[in-house]
Amino acid sequence: MDLELKDRLVVITGASKGIGLACAELFAREGARVVGIARDTHRLHEASQHLAGHGLQMTVHGADLADSVAAKLVMQCIENDHGPVDVLVNCAGAARRRPVDELDATALHDAMQAKYFTYMHAIDPLIRQMALRGQGSIVNIVGQGGRQANPVHIGGGAANAALMLASVGYASAYASRGVRVNVINPGITHTERMEEGLAATARASGQTRDETLQSLNDRIPMGRVAEPEEIARVAVFLASPMASYVTGAVIAMDGGQASVI
Repeated sequence: MDLELKDRLVVITGASKGIGLACAELFAREGARVVGIARDTHRLHEASQHLAGHGLQMTVHGADLADSVAAKLVMQCIENDHGPVDVLVNCAGAARRRPVDELDATALHDAMQAKYFTYMHAIDPLIRQMALRGQGSIVNIVGQGGRQANPVHIGGGAANAALMLASVGYASAYASRGVRVNVINPGITHTERMEEGLAATARASGQTRDETLQSLNDRIPMGRVAEPEEIARVAVFLASPMASYVTGAVIAMDGGQASVI
């Protein structure tokens, strides 16, 4: 299927690894012009080289999106160099998982700064410009932790819940101006963050890492965690003109674990 993404300018935050890198690869395979942003410039260049090894191109910009000024500057730089942004996919930022006994005010502030504000800072410079042009698509990779409480993910879960509300609010506010905003909520996905979460849960429960993973798999109806590419496929579809009547959607991708309406 042609998703009509050829030559569209797609900005992906958190493109150096995990779901963000998987999104960069799939958008590039669709012929989009991909620009990746991440805080770790070394890993970002490694990701670009990885894609180049498969004949795919990703232009890279290092920026810490927790800083609103840095976010605004990098988005201005991208539009100056490459033209108007058609698609923004937010994957940057992750709140550290902590057992509740390790949770304090500083950790809660850090969680919001790491996840909620990185997304909002990336959206802010672009969404109004998209609205002025009468078109644009934003896909926020958020997480089921915002819908299903987890004792080791209270700070991050709160940030995820706030992002879902903000995303649906933006979708409603900008729908008449041609901008679509959608959310994907992955469950546990096979990334470096999964290993961090397994370690935090193991500390809280006294289980080993492998026991913790087996317990997770046992609670997922599909019997396994997601792969980054599976999340990326849905992100590419939502961003494309093929999903032209989809906005304000919050899509669970947790293997059927939450089972909520």
